[in-house]
Amino acid sequence: MAIQINGTELTIEKLVAIARDGQQIELAPAALERITHCRSLLEEKIKAGEIMYGVNTGIGEFSEIVLDDDQVREFQKYLIYNHAAGIGDPAPIEYVRGAMAGRINVHSHGRSGCRPAITQTLVAMLNKGVTPFVCQKGSVGASGDLAPMSQVALLLMGEGRAYYQGELLEGAEAMERAGIPVPGLQARDGLATINGSNLLTAMSAIHIYDMNRWLKQAEIVAAMSLEALLANMKPYEAPLHEVRGFSGAIRSAAAIRQCLAGSDLLTGKVKTKVQDAYSMRSTPQVIGAAHDAVAYARSQVEIELNGVGDNPIFFPETGTFQTGANFQGTPVSLPMEMAGQAITMISVLSERRLNRMLNPALSVGLPPFLTKGAGMFSGMMLSQYTADSLIVEQRILSAPASVASIPAAADQEDFVSMGMNTALKNKQILENAYGVLGIEMMAAAQALNLREFNPGTGVKAALDRVRETVDYLDVDRSLAPDHTAMMKLVESCAVLEAVEAKVGPLQ
Repeated sequence: MAIQINGTELTIEKLVAIARDGQQIELAPAALERITHCRSLLEEKIKAGEIMYGVNTGIGEFSEIVLDDDQVREFQKYLIYNHAAGIGDPAPIEYVRGAMAGRINVHSHGRSGCRPAITQTLVAMLNKGVTPFVCQKGSVGASGDLAPMSQVALLLMGEGRAYYQGELLEGAEAMERAGIPVPGLQARDGLATINGSNLLTAMSAIHIYDMNRWLKQAEIVAAMSLEALLANMKPYEAPLHEVRGFSGAIRSAAAIRQCLAGSDLLTGKVKTKVQDAYSMRSTPQVIGAAHDAVAYARSQVEIELNGVGDNPIFFPETGTFQTGANFQGTPVSLPMEMAGQAITMISVLSERRLNRMLNPALSVGLPPFLTKGAGMFSGMMLSQYTADSLIVEQRILSAPASVASIPAAADQEDFVSMGMNTALKNKQILENAYGVLGIEMMAAAQALNLREFNPGTGVKAALDRVRETVDYLDVDRSLAPDHTAMMKLVESCAVLEAVEAKVGPLQ
């Protein structure tokens, strides 16, 4: 069943289904009616000679220059040419599809002024799998993602390039093969396609989805390591977290207990310390704080997905329009800075538990570096090096881009969000996080195989799934293939699926 786009109900899960899974969409009839009504208002104003930014004026520093009728007809084309100024490698297809879906949702409010054919063409491109080639870099996230969205708009003129059925084609050929008429650009159409932070918002929505699933896996891996380190589980009991009141910590402690149900750690059969190190006993508070940060970022991203990010914005109900800065990416980029920092923070916590499993002075009886042949073999000694290198890169990437504004356009655009840089950083932070968590998961599996007790049901499911991917480390071998396989395993969320199949959805 197609997802209906109406301007107000686009969730992160729906956007991921459209962007990543190719879910079909349809424009709500009421949305099409609003778009049509707004366009009629715009055309009346053009005929009346009313001055409107970006319609019959230049843009940016040239906003005071009024265009004549002939220039109005041609202006949108040159606007797109000028702004299609990105650089470098292409953005992943799912990001571009997400940006297109977000832009359609903006149009659905009927406040952008474009022709209905523009929105309908974007819908057809999504449904038929025509994805514009968009350079990943070039947006400052302030007058919207102008550079990348202009490469989307090139397709509306039958230009640019696009992916279709696995091939990168010239734009006109991709549209022809897919059977999509090229609408061309008339007054307002170009700016209405590009003047919002749609790419950085789509990227952020996809990252939020992946961050949430990664955090659930962080809880599973924490449960595995806690068992391997014979942790005292009293710090995970619900009343302790309920009296403080943070919903993330309450949820995280419950998820970890869920994974450990049936474990000998909970029966008193295993002797534990009176009090463990912070990296063990404060795990719910720390992962919980990350959950809360990501939840806040989610709320802001979904507001943006369903809001009107454009300039100018039309109000057909009063026959008026307003210029402003609803394209500004800061409301998304600022909370997403915190979300990226939260993932880095949990990666640091993961490495600290890894260290405790590898260090014989801290591992509660496990052999040094998790090998029985210490001296002849080095076990997982170098795994920690790899995790550390990934975390240092994450720490560098966690420096905020949102405070790094550089003025542009002769100081007309003198504060920008740099939100695209935030989104690009978060992509790399997540990629490294898959590797860090995969290494801890591999070490925890090795450690559990060296223990003799009954693990929790969820932990056992995770251990079994790991062993389908990497073998027990009996004698030293090259660990690079194992590290990479574990990174991909975490990214796939196969362990999460295996655990939830046994214990139910994590809290």
